Amino acid sequence: MLNTVEAVIDESGRIQWLEKVSIKGRRRVLITLLDDESQEEILPAAESALAGDWLNEDEDNAWEHLQKEA
Repeated sequence: MLNTVEAVIDESGRIQWLEKVSIKGRRRVLITLLDDESQEEILPAAESALAGDWLNEDEDNAWEHLQKEA
């Protein structure tokens, strides 16, 4: 299973997880380094680009079976 988590890595390579992470055994990872400034520009652009896909009736219907009954 692929899992994406957010973290901060310092100059010496130490990783500070920004959310709880449970790791059992050795794991392979892919790390993407982001500029602090670019995050403010990229996230709103990605959100608006994907909103057309996310915010439509067909998408809601496709995921309806995963919603919990209240």
